[in-house]
Amino acid sequence: MVKVRFAPSPTGNLHIGGARTALFNWMYAKAQGGQFVLRVEDTDLERSKPEYEAEILNSMAWLGLTWDEFYKQSDRFPLYREHAQKLLDEGRAYRDGTAVLLKVDKGREIKFDDLIRGLISFNTDEIKDQVLMKSDGSPAYSFSCVVDDALMGITHVIRGEDHISNTPKQILIYEALGFKAPKFGHLPLIMGADGARLSKRFGAVAVSDYKGEGFLPDGLVNYLMLLGWSPGNQEIVNLAQACTKFSIKKVNKTAAQFDMEKLRWVNAQYIKHCDTVRLADLIIPMLKEEGWVDGSSDRRRIETAVDLYKGRMSTLRDFLERAGYLFMKEISLTEEMLAELRGKDLSQPFSLLAERLSKADVFDVATTEKVFRELVVDLGMTSGDLVHPVRLALSASSVGPGLFETMAVLGRDRTVARLQKAY
Repeated sequence: MVKVRFAPSPTGNLHIGGARTALFNWMYAKAQGGQFVLRVEDTDLERSKPEYEAEILNSMAWLGLTWDEFYKQSDRFPLYREHAQKLLDEGRAYRDGTAVLLKVDKGREIKFDDLIRGLISFNTDEIKDQVLMKSDGSPAYSFSCVVDDALMGITHVIRGEDHISNTPKQILIYEALGFKAPKFGHLPLIMGADGARLSKRFGAVAVSDYKGEGFLPDGLVNYLMLLGWSPGNQEIVNLAQACTKFSIKKVNKTAAQFDMEKLRWVNAQYIKHCDTVRLADLIIPMLKEEGWVDGSSDRRRIETAVDLYKGRMSTLRDFLERAGYLFMKEISLTEEMLAELRGKDLSQPFSLLAERLSKADVFDVATTEKVFRELVVDLGMTSGDLVHPVRLALSASSVGPGLFETMAVLGRDRTVARLQKAY
C-alpha cells in the first residue's frame, strides 16, 4: 500500500510552499488508495513552538488535508538513540565527542530514479561523514527522517527539490540500517513574479494569512494544485475530482510561478458558486470586527447583501470594501463627489425621492423601483439622469449592483437619510 508523509517543522507557520507539498502528497495517497501521515519534525527543541504547531495543524485541517496517522519526533528520541547505538555497535558509525557520525565510504556512485526528474546520481566523494546524533543528544535531520520513514512504512517521499542533495545521504543511512529506501520525488520550487524564489512580497505568507484575507480553502487548494500540475483542459477542479486524475509522473520539472492575480481569479470562481449561507457565515465575523453588525443584526438582510455581491468578489474582504456602505451608519462623500452631485442641481428630485420613499407602504425592490420611476416621469426626466447621482449618494461609488436592490438592502431609514444629506 502506498504511504506518504508530510513533515513540517514547527519553527514557523505553514507557508504556501509547504502547503503545496502537503497537497501533492495527500492527492497522491488518495489517487493510489493509500495513507497520508502527518509528522511534526520538532527535534529543534529551542526553535520549535507550540503555537506554530497549532497553526500548522489548523491550516492543514482548514485546507481539508486530513491525516491517517500523526506523530511528533520529540516523542521518538529513544528510537533515534537506539538506532544510532546499533550503528555504533556494528562499527558503521563512530563517536566524535558526544556526537555520533556515520562512516561514508568513498568512491561509490549513489543513484536513484526520481519520480519526477528521472535518474539522479551522486558520488560519495562529495559526501562527508554524516552526523546522526548531535552533541546535544538530538537527532540530525536526515537520520530522524530515515528512522521514521522506515519504521512508519513510508513508501514514497514527495518533497521540494531543495531536498535533492539530502537524498543520497539518506540512502546511505537506509543502507547502513538495513532498511529498504522509499521512492523519491522532488517537486519544483515555487517562484515569485520576478523569477526569484518566492518571498513575502510575492505570496510566501502563511496559509492562515490567506484565510484571514478572505480566500476560501477550496479556492486556495485549487490554485495550489495548478502550481506544477495540470488536471487537463480545466482550471477549476475540486479536490475530489483532482485526485481521480492526479499522477506524480505528470508533475512539471520546471519551477512554478506564483501569480496572485490568478489566485484571486480562481478564488472568485469559488465565491461566485458558493452557497450564500456559507459565505454569510464567513463574512459576518468580519463585519462584527469592523463594528458594523452585532448579534441583533438582521441575518436575512446580510445574506441578501452577500448574494448581491458574491459575483463581484475575489476575496471575502472585497465584500467589506465594496459593500461596507450597506452596514455603516454613515458614509463620507469626497469633495469631488459632492461637487459632482451639486453641480447638477438635483436638490428637488432628491428631496422628492426621499419624501416619497419615506412614505412607501413597504420598502422592497419592487416598491423602490415603482417610486423612482413614477418620480422620473412626474419630473419629465429620464432614469439615466438620476440613477448615477442617487447611487453615488447612497454608496459613495459609481458602480455596484442594481440601484433598487441596493436601496432595499440599505433600508428605508439609511436610504432617506443619505438622499437628504447629499443636498
